[in-house]
Amino acid sequence: MAARSGRPRAFLRMRTLAGQVFLLQVAIVVLLVTAAVAALVLQSRADSEREARNRSVAVAETFANAPGIQAALEGPDPTAVLQPKAEEARKGSGVDFVVVLSRDAIRFTHPLPDRIGKRFVGDVGPALRGEVVTERINGTIGPLVQAVVPVFGSDGKVIGLVSAGITISRVSGVVEEQYVLLFGSAAGILLLTTAGTALVSRRLRRQTHGLGPAEMTRMYEHHDAVLHSVREGVLIVGGDGRLLLANDEARRLLGLPADVEGRAVTDLGLDPATTRLLASGRVATDEVHSVGDRLLAVSQRTTDRDGGPPGSVTTLRDTTELQALSGKADVARQRLKLLYDAGTEIGTVLDVVRTCEELADFATTRFADYATVDVSENVLRGEEPTVVQAINEMRRTAFSGARQDAQLFPLGSVLRFMPETVTGAALLRGEAVLDTDLASMRGWQKVSPDRAERLLEYGFHSMIAVPLRARGLILGVAMFWRAENPQHFEDEDLSVAEELVARAAVSIDNARRYSREHAVAVTLQRSLLPRGLPEQSAIDAAYRYLPAQAGQGGLGGVGGDWFDIIPLPGARVALVVGDVVGHGLHAAATMGRLRTAVHNFSSLDLPPDELLWHLDELVARIDQDESTEDSGNAVTGATCLYAIYDPASGRCTMARAGHLQPVIIGPDGTAAFATVPGGPPLGLGGMPFETLDVQLAEDSRLVLYTDGLVEDRNRDIDEGLELLRTTLDGHPGRTPEETCEAVIDALVPGRAQDDVALLIGRTRRLTAENVAEWDVPSDPAAVSEVRSEVSGTLTAWNLVEEAFTTELILSELVTNSIRYATGPIRVRLVRDRALICEVSDRSSTSPHLRQAATTDEGGRGLFLVAQLAERWGTRYTDDGGKVIWTEQPLPGDDL
Repeated sequence: MAARSGRPRAFLRMRTLAGQVFLLQVAIVVLLVTAAVAALVLQSRADSEREARNRSVAVAETFANAPGIQAALEGPDPTAVLQPKAEEARKGSGVDFVVVLSRDAIRFTHPLPDRIGKRFVGDVGPALRGEVVTERINGTIGPLVQAVVPVFGSDGKVIGLVSAGITISRVSGVVEEQYVLLFGSAAGILLLTTAGTALVSRRLRRQTHGLGPAEMTRMYEHHDAVLHSVREGVLIVGGDGRLLLANDEARRLLGLPADVEGRAVTDLGLDPATTRLLASGRVATDEVHSVGDRLLAVSQRTTDRDGGPPGSVTTLRDTTELQALSGKADVARQRLKLLYDAGTEIGTVLDVVRTCEELADFATTRFADYATVDVSENVLRGEEPTVVQAINEMRRTAFSGARQDAQLFPLGSVLRFMPETVTGAALLRGEAVLDTDLASMRGWQKVSPDRAERLLEYGFHSMIAVPLRARGLILGVAMFWRAENPQHFEDEDLSVAEELVARAAVSIDNARRYSREHAVAVTLQRSLLPRGLPEQSAIDAAYRYLPAQAGQGGLGGVGGDWFDIIPLPGARVALVVGDVVGHGLHAAATMGRLRTAVHNFSSLDLPPDELLWHLDELVARIDQDESTEDSGNAVTGATCLYAIYDPASGRCTMARAGHLQPVIIGPDGTAAFATVPGGPPLGLGGMPFETLDVQLAEDSRLVLYTDGLVEDRNRDIDEGLELLRTTLDGHPGRTPEETCEAVIDALVPGRAQDDVALLIGRTRRLTAENVAEWDVPSDPAAVSEVRSEVSGTLTAWNLVEEAFTTELILSELVTNSIRYATGPIRVRLVRDRALICEVSDRSSTSPHLRQAATTDEGGRGLFLVAQLAERWGTRYTDDGGKVIWTEQPLPGDDL
């Protein structure tokens, strides 16, 4: 395996037979060499000890018999005479010591003078008796052999002793000097023997392919078992054309005798074609050969590839039964292919009619000459069908066929299948009907006998009717006809038709339920989105709303994108665009709740940042309330952009909560994104919202949109934003409607993959002749001047009848400001769709309406204003003051 994966194979694999042989041979060589070396070492040690004994005895006896030893021992000072002679003898003989002893074992001589006079260490008893003593001891100078011999006097008695000793290391040093040569020779022998063993093992490994004994045994057993039990015949032919092996199956298929191995393939008695193939050794794959009454599929490969032995191996398979089954297999394969294609071509869209058409078209191209699909009226409306209605109220929804002038009922016809007919009874039971011979008139003609006659004249000869069933409900019936094809429908065709219709019925039922949910969602959406533009004079507006394409997520493409135009007091207008993440009923309902909340908050005349803050609080409370019941209904992810435009001053104030930047187009056509400070999406909380104040010239255009306009699966949002800007830039003469069309054409060329809301407003400015303003001093006497100025202005505006009411309103409001407020007071009259009166001061205290008692002297002023004006209210300004406003209707078309 290591060699196959590219890694070098370890030379020794002990699990292989070659590795085990190699290990055994090396072990034997090592044991032999070790034994030889050990024997030599032990022999050298024994020889060294024997040499030490002989030398010590010889030196001791020679010194004991030397002349003058007897006289010195009997003299008065033996040490003085014998010490020099002993040292001379020691050095001359190469022993470690020569010691002369008294009979009491007291040393007379010693190489170390301080040892003289001390007792000798050793056994001297036998020497005193006249014997020679040798012994091996561990002295201070190491292991040694010492000999003790007696010194005889003239009378034959022992008068002293002589001991000579030598260390074994001194004697064995010569032998140990030969150890290097000894061990070097042993190592050389070991290496040489190991190399030879390795060469033998390597060849053995090649012969056995690196297998171990157990593996070789198991391989042989498996090879033999497989070879003789496999249901394929195996023949191995050598390079000389002789049969080397034939397994049991090959013998059975070819009728070979038991002793066939070793015979030439030309002598086997096979048919000529098979004999030529076996003898040639050529490569063959599934060649069909007839051998007796069998059809054999023969495959042959050579064995000499990759260095193998010459020859070929042949496999034989009996395909006699497969030939009989091949026709059925082709039919089954075609049937599976048809059903697979039906799954990809039927039910591509969630539309009942279109799915029926796909079923009919598919059937006529692959299965029948004509196909019709009749669906219950309830199903077409998205309702749940009933059995009675399914039979009595079926509308022909799809037709497909080779010719359009067939005599079948046309599209749109209402069919009623009677229970007493074969088809009607089968529909009630939910069963399919196969009529292989229409000419026999087995009840199918009762629906329309005249039309049945024309169908037979036209050539219709067989029919299959299959009910469209889903979830136990009958949705309709699909009918397949053959006329041009002379082959009649069979039972196999019936099963194919049933499976085909069963798959289509699921798609039709899904489309039906989708239609119902789509209708509900669209109804809800239409009730929540603006149905038109409100009347106001601040902007010329145009809008587009495109729901997401069906199948892109959500129910029918209904989503949470929304927009609104809200008229505000003082001829101002609010432009709103929002987006609730997701699609479906919940997104649409949430959008409606937010739109209603914005309307309510705008009625308080809040600035954009405060309105978004209140909206954020509302969304957070909604999320908190719904999180305990269904976390999937959370509103987190909603965004909003709120802008207020004042046509009197041209000021536009904007704030956004997680929404995209709006685009401002100047009167010259230059388009640029407004840098509105960003805020978090609604519902997150924790961060304030900031506003952007811009001064818009007349005929400027403010473009608000949702992310579905600029973001696409195949386009990055930055690319979409730049495409939007370039589309808007450089076209100063476009109307809002034309601008909407241009933007949609450029950014949404097909059906929208996400909801798209687009709102464009072209700004207007109030002319000077429709606005009148006065600064009022904080003096009650100034009220009469204001009344006079107002009367003159209304006369100039041809509003004489409204002068008296307006004077009363303004005098009351100005009087309240003078009495309760501080700072400058300003009065403004605006003639728009209504007559607007505004009184501003620096006080942040808002007046409130109350009912005065009969005895109260005051408290009726604001009540009087509320009775005279159509609407009134208060809004606060950025400098901490307030504006009290009223609106009065204008008679006719006075503008």
